[in-house]
Amino acid sequence: MRIILFANGDCPYPDHARALIRPDDFILCADGGARHALALDLTPDLLIGDLDSVDSATVSSLRDAGIEIRQFPRDKDFTDLELALLAARDLRPDEIILLGALGGRLDQMLANIFLLTRPEFAALNIALVSGPERAQVVRDEITVRGEPGDIVSIIPLTPDVAGLTYHAGLRWRLENATLPFGSSRGVSNELIANESRITLDSGVILVIHASQHLE
Repeated sequence: MRIILFANGDCPYPDHARALIRPDDFILCADGGARHALALDLTPDLLIGDLDSVDSATVSSLRDAGIEIRQFPRDKDFTDLELALLAARDLRPDEIILLGALGGRLDQMLANIFLLTRPEFAALNIALVSGPERAQVVRDEITVRGEPGDIVSIIPLTPDVAGLTYHAGLRWRLENATLPFGSSRGVSNELIANESRITLDSGVILVIHASQHLE
């Protein structure tokens, strides 16, 4: 199973998002993320959150259509996206494509990114996608596939990332490097081949692949 998870941030590339959707995808909406799904003429399989960002008419329409809705109190200890990710984890998907997680309020955008580093989501294959950009949390290794000229950035998300190695395919090489949290050393590398394998011994990184060839 693959889950398309719509968060309540910005979704500025609707045509690109529409092209990602497969007929058998499970559509999961975190509160106001429902507006992105509905704008793409998608019927949610599950709407979850406190529903403060979805108008009541939309909620009533979805409920009348038999859509599963899990409503939580507004005063809660989790964001709507965290609730949605916990629900997604329980479905044991092969992959989660997260759309609409960027833009809008800075605090929510940062929380959405750091949420992906939580240990309870470590076993999930989650890709945060926004048009030409695709971001993934990596704890061991990843192979980035694209085209020469694409930008690849590595952001350390833990106090120290050790043993970071770029195994060819990138313009600037690293071998067994240590990057402290907050380091900008991994920003704006460039693919010089169609793929590059990146490994690390310890820590957590965010790998951001920005395609220069989005149609």
